[in-house]
Amino acid sequence: MDAISTRGLTKTFGNFTAVDHVNLVVPTGQIFGFLGPNGSGKTTTIRMLTGTMKPTSGSIRVLGEDVAKHPQRIAPRIGYMSQKFSLFEDLSVEQNLKFYAGIYNLPEERYEQQRDYVLKMANLVGREKELARNLSVGWRQRLALGAATIHDPELLFLDEPTSGVDPVARKQFWDLLYQLAQRGTTLFVTTHYMDEAEHCDRLAFIYRGKIIADGTPNQLRADYGGDAARPTIEDVFVNLVEGQG
Repeated sequence: MDAISTRGLTKTFGNFTAVDHVNLVVPTGQIFGFLGPNGSGKTTTIRMLTGTMKPTSGSIRVLGEDVAKHPQRIAPRIGYMSQKFSLFEDLSVEQNLKFYAGIYNLPEERYEQQRDYVLKMANLVGREKELARNLSVGWRQRLALGAATIHDPELLFLDEPTSGVDPVARKQFWDLLYQLAQRGTTLFVTTHYMDEAEHCDRLAFIYRGKIIADGTPNQLRADYGGDAARPTIEDVFVNLVEGQG
């Protein structure tokens, strides 16, 4: 069973079409990169996939469930991390984790197990009492990832999670994502940083609400790399956009 499957997924706002007949297949257990410039439809797509926004038309299945009809069925099985990190700045590291554990009704024993794992994964052991507002952007990013995964979701959505983060923190963050993928979590990552695409198993490019290409990084470089001797994913995207006229 694929983690995500959409057919003809469309969202309109009046006369504006934000997402235009998008077909996506995300295999279970993969890191799937959803790339495109700001305003291309990435966030609108992710909101429909998580069940927080209803599509105008088309179908969505996430973890085998029809999201449009039964969004509540996938809510306990997915995690979501936005670029704003969704943290409570006046709460400590542990209080933030406790709050999100409460949302997912984690039993105390299970919470303690997950808290210990998250603190080690994010390298926050010893900083449990520190207020979120006192953490640097990179450390707040780690905490937000921990909060999004406190309930050990099968599928994790990350909506431009590295926006505004320095290159070193971005690399460290991707190291954490690799750890999650190795545990079997499916990751759906939206980004406009083309170099991050190299970390993904599969990619889809969205531009003006439409999917303009999808495949593995190697497939996309081979098909759309142009004349470059060693084409990058950025070369691929530029060639694709220029081909759209």
